[in-house]
Parts: sequence; C-alpha cells; structure tokens
Amino acid sequence: MSESQNVEWKRRWRDEYLRWICGFANAEGGVLVIGRDDDGQVVGLSQVRRLLEDIPNKVRDVLGIVVDVNLRAGAGKEYLAVVVEPQAHPVSYKGEYHYRSGSTRQELKGAALSRFLLRKQGLHWDGVPVPHARLEDLSEAAVDRFREEARRSGRLDAALLAEPTPALVDRLHLRERSHLKRAALLLFHPDPEVFFTGAYVKIGFFRDNVDLLYHDEIHGDLFAQVARTIDLLSTKYLRAGIRYEGIRRVESFPVPGNALREAVLNAVVHKDYASGATVQISVYDDKLMIWNPGQLPPDWKAEDLLEKHESKPFNPDVAHAFFRAGLVEAWGRGIDLILADCRQAGVPEPELRFKRGGFWAVFRFPADYPVPTGAPRIDGEPADLAEPAEKPAEEPAGRAALAGHPVLFTDLNARASRAAARSTTQEIGITTQKTGATTQEGRAATRKRILDLLRTEPAISRRVMAERIGITPDGIKYHLTRLRAAGVVRHVGPANGGRWEVLE
Repeated sequence: MSESQNVEWKRRWRDEYLRWICGFANAEGGVLVIGRDDDGQVVGLSQVRRLLEDIPNKVRDVLGIVVDVNLRAGAGKEYLAVVVEPQAHPVSYKGEYHYRSGSTRQELKGAALSRFLLRKQGLHWDGVPVPHARLEDLSEAAVDRFREEARRSGRLDAALLAEPTPALVDRLHLRERSHLKRAALLLFHPDPEVFFTGAYVKIGFFRDNVDLLYHDEIHGDLFAQVARTIDLLSTKYLRAGIRYEGIRRVESFPVPGNALREAVLNAVVHKDYASGATVQISVYDDKLMIWNPGQLPPDWKAEDLLEKHESKPFNPDVAHAFFRAGLVEAWGRGIDLILADCRQAGVPEPELRFKRGGFWAVFRFPADYPVPTGAPRIDGEPADLAEPAEKPAEEPAGRAALAGHPVLFTDLNARASRAAARSTTQEIGITTQKTGATTQEGRAATRKRILDLLRTEPAISRRVMAERIGITPDGIKYHLTRLRAAGVVRHVGPANGGRWEVLE
C-alpha cells in the first residue's frame, strides 16, 4: 500500500490526526496508517492495544462518525490502519471542516466552505433563495427576450411561454416557495451586481501585461452580457485579415465565430459568482485570453475537459435557462465545439487550463494575422482618431438590442457569427461603414439625448446614462467632456454625488 490520495502514513498517533480523518470523511474516504514512516517502512507502535480502543472513541466523540481501526503486522512489527468511509453529511473537527484533495489536507473556509456545505446537502450556489428579492425586481424586457429565444429553440412548450412571468420562473425552477433563487437574479435582474459583487464582464486591449490601451465593462443580466461581449469583441477588439478572391473581399477573423461564442458562454455560465471576481477578457496583438473564476467538479482534472465527459455545470439553474434558450447544449460538448471550430477554420486550437481557482482559454492568433494599430477601429474612422464605442440612435434593431432594448438573441447570435465567421464575403465597392455625415448626425443625436437626461435627472451617473442611451460609459465621458469644453454643461459639487447643470 503506497501513500496516495486515499492513503496517508504517520509514524505515531497524535490527536491532531483527527483532522486527517475528518478530511477523508468529507472527501472520498481513505486509510490513515499509523506506524509507517514517510518512506512507507513499518516502524511499529507501542501501546497498540490502548490505541485500538482510544482512536475509535476519540473519532466518535470529536467527529461524530464511526471508523474501523485494524491491527496489522509487517517486518515483525505491529501497526494500525484506520479505515474511513466517505460521509454523506458534513463532518467537522471542533468547528473546522477539512477536506482531502490529492495528497494534501485542506481546511475549507469562505466560498470553498459554502460550496462544500451546499454540495453535501444536494444543493448548489445558484439554487440558494434570496429572501428580499421580488418578482417585480426582474426585468420584463429580459424575460421577454428569453421567451422569444426559447420559442425559437423549441425547448419550452409554447403554451408555457405564454404564461405570466411567475409561472415561467417556476417552470425554470428559479423560485423556492415565494423566494427567488440567485440564478433568477443573475438571469433576469437588470443589475445583478446589486446582489453579487463582480457579476459583470471586463474586456481590455493590452500592448503588454502592464500597458492597457483601452477597455470596456459589460453589465446587465447574463443574457445581455453574453450578447454585448460577443458584439464588442467582434466589432471593436478583433480585426479581420482581408484577401481578395476575384472581385470579392474575404475577411478572416483570428478566432472563429462559434469558438468565440462558446468560450464566452462557458465563462459566463460556469463562473463562480461567489468569488466576487469578474469575467476578464484580455486581447493582445497576437492572442485573446478569457478567464473566469470557477472550480472543477470533485475529482476532475483539467485534462478531463479535453476528453468525452458528462455535463456537470457549476451553476445548474443558470445553465438550464441558457439551454432552454437554445444557447448551450446539455451534453458537456462546449469544449469539443471550440476545438472542432478552430480545426475547421485552420487556426491554432486554444490552450485550456485551470489555475489558482480559475479557468483560462487562450486563443493564439495565426502567424499571418494583421497586427492592430493599438486603438479600436470604430465607424470606419482612422484608429488613432476613433471616439469611444457608441451606438447611434438610428442604428438597426440588431445593433440597438445591445443597448439593452428588447431583442431576439437568435438575431444577436447570427450577427455575431457573421461578424466573426472564418470567411465572410463582400462585393468590392460596397461597404457597411458609415459616412462622415451619418457619424456626425449620430453624435448630435447622442448629445441631445444626454442633455435631455441631464435636464430631467441632474444627479444621474455616467453608467446609468450609458444604459439608457445604449453606449459605453467611456462614450458618455467623451461627450460630456466636449459639452463642458463648449460651455454647454457644467458639473457642480463633488465628483461622486454632485449634479449637472445645462447652461444653454
């Protein structure tokens, strides 16, 4: 018998080894061998008969469980084997919860302890009810978008989708008695961060690991976060390599559309929202890196994700809603789809790894990918002159949807897939870029809407204005700076908590 995940050797008995027994009981069980050294050599024990009586009693009195203590012999000496069965309920050592992971014993604290206790009760983090959350707090627009996507996917009965919101929430198992579960707030609340710190996505373009050139934050319900993230990556952060086939222009993006979509979905749906950390997407000249806090299922290794595996979502209720909306599968195929799409597109497969409580998906760009200029390309302007990304008021419905207005996610998925597809074609001379006049009209319309908001809500924040108008907070900052420079508005009071005055 060698030392392993389920076997631990100790030279002699100490009462502190009750912690090791606790760890085995909370994990997959194991054997604590008393009377072997670190090399596995039998060193023997004195007073074996007394230990045969003391150890079972101490385990029972302190841990509340029963173990088998067996007398063994080897090399002419006696030793003990304490056989610990895995327990269905949590086992504590004087208020401490220990867990055997690999060949180490870990004391569980914080979020790890919460996950462990929930799992032992057959529960999960996103299924915990939130006492003070109400159905009225949910966004009807977000619920309606889900209804339409679920209708298109055919994964929910049409009659159910016509039911009022309470019936739909119950059918999705997002409510326990009268209390909404955490998953309901993540999926349909307009601002999940009210309940869960860090429940949003950050995207940044980096020249290197310390030189951040520009960035965006994506807030709102999880469905909106996925759609806006894919759109921003496809239209602002990734550039297409261009070649011509006859009279057609062919654009090839460095990350295939389906692979990008699956990677973003995996990061948002399977994130550990108890961590307080955000989903973080870092774009460089030569790669795209997606990180989300999370945990592997017990006894899984990162390599298991690359093989055929069962579906064990970290947030089952969140994943179930995304499945009903037709956005994810229920067979654990997300990683396989990413790899297959990259192979089909002829681009490098991503590097997938689990490190320090989080998952990394690293997409390295092909060698012939054009090196960006270091600033986002927006509305066809030169990169070094482009304003912060914004969505003018007269944009088509698919674009306006990204501002949080009602939208069919199928349309967003199709748009993102078209934008990030491996090969798209356009007739020479036909362009989707706006003319300078159209861009100027869009800016004027945006500034008019900003001024209207400032007149009616002088204390409004940039973030709220961004959500109302449908542009990024940086876009709001850009327009406010120019309105102040032109003497149209001024800010009175402290930066946090002051008010705006319209002077014209």
